[in-house]
Amino acid sequence: MLTNDQLDAWDRQTFLHPSTHFAQHARGESPTRIVTTGSGVYIEDRDGNRFLDAFAGLYCVNVGYGRQEIAEAIAAQARQLAYYHAYVGHGTEASITLAKMVLDRAPKTMSKVYFGLSGSDANETNIKLAWYYNNILGRPDRKKVISRRRGYHGSGLFTGSLTGLDVYHNRFNLPFPQVLHTEAPYYLRRPDIAMSEADFVAHCAAQLEELIDREGADTIAAFIGEPMLGTGGIVPPPVGYWEAIQPILKKHDILLIVDEVVTGFGRLGAMFASERYGLDPDFITIAKGLTSAYAPLSGSIVSQKVFDVLARGTDEDGPIGHGWTYSAHPISAAAGVANLKLVDKLGLVNNVRDTGPYFVGSLKDALGGLAHVGEVRGDGMLAAVEFVEDRETRTFYDPSKKIGPQIAGALARRGVIARAMPQGDILGFAPPLCLTRAEADEIVGRTTEAVEEVLGSD
Repeated sequence: MLTNDQLDAWDRQTFLHPSTHFAQHARGESPTRIVTTGSGVYIEDRDGNRFLDAFAGLYCVNVGYGRQEIAEAIAAQARQLAYYHAYVGHGTEASITLAKMVLDRAPKTMSKVYFGLSGSDANETNIKLAWYYNNILGRPDRKKVISRRRGYHGSGLFTGSLTGLDVYHNRFNLPFPQVLHTEAPYYLRRPDIAMSEADFVAHCAAQLEELIDREGADTIAAFIGEPMLGTGGIVPPPVGYWEAIQPILKKHDILLIVDEVVTGFGRLGAMFASERYGLDPDFITIAKGLTSAYAPLSGSIVSQKVFDVLARGTDEDGPIGHGWTYSAHPISAAAGVANLKLVDKLGLVNNVRDTGPYFVGSLKDALGGLAHVGEVRGDGMLAAVEFVEDRETRTFYDPSKKIGPQIAGALARRGVIARAMPQGDILGFAPPLCLTRAEADEIVGRTTEAVEEVLGSD
């Protein structure tokens, strides 16, 4: 049993933490970290321990910690008007301004923004609107949604079903039967090690075509995908992947939902990864970088094509029956306005274009040649190191060895926070977009030490 003070005791007695071993936490068998302050890329806990947060919270503190411009915008909005709803045409200066700012930065085919609070609820909105869209067009059988294995789209009921990771399904009676999962664009884990990258892309496209043919295109409403896999392993798509997938969806008139909760607002060196990878979305899901997590806010951006049908539906049936109490909450919207202004003022998209390749390249130089490193990969300010028992035969470690968590723990002891990703021994990095080259060097140096501690230096 760990020694607990009063705050720690309250934590264990009263607080259910997400993605946590409930029993161990309640019994005091696992450590806690009570964070008190942050500045730039660093956070500090109540014991005075300072950490370089190389995961930006959960991919989300894009502008870095301690930005007073956002704190002041939140305070000013709270003093002026802490809340009013967005139902039946109500708005605030902050919510209207933020919608305009988002669309100014989005692909030109996008038309309107619906605001929620989390990426999960934004994807729930997207699915409801995709069903509504097809119903208005007289296609009520189009209810199935195709996702990818290892994709992450939330942890609600339908969004947890869309997520293609076992931990979000086990014992929850998920996924729902309307959700279909197809091949993940994850070249390292291709079914045949002899496949070239082009062969694997063709395989992914063929798997999608076979799934659509088997289920019937007239039963499928939408396909959802992250531009590059996030929580499923931080995996950039193979070259030509989206160029192969999008024509299949267009041929079968299947809507494309691009989940940019992680990649939106600069993380890949473009305001949206849809631009980076040449995507033509019908919906874009946003959250995290929208406010840099200074306040909870998400959004569903709908294309002009989709909006025209939704508008027709309300002409036929009256106001749409969908809404959240906190949609477009003015305090969160004010945080979003200040955050996007700061992204521009600090030149963070350009910094990602400069520092991101330097960071990923430095990781590859330091770790790519080690015997137990299967791959070092990344794009923009996202990177991952995947560990394997044997690189030549592509033999993965037994999950019970918990190699990834061991390395993440060794790195935390050195003052750097990275994330042990699920379903594999993968160490993930998603630092704030304000990361400097010196800070990138700090991450790489300490990661190298942590890997050597756990796996040796061979």
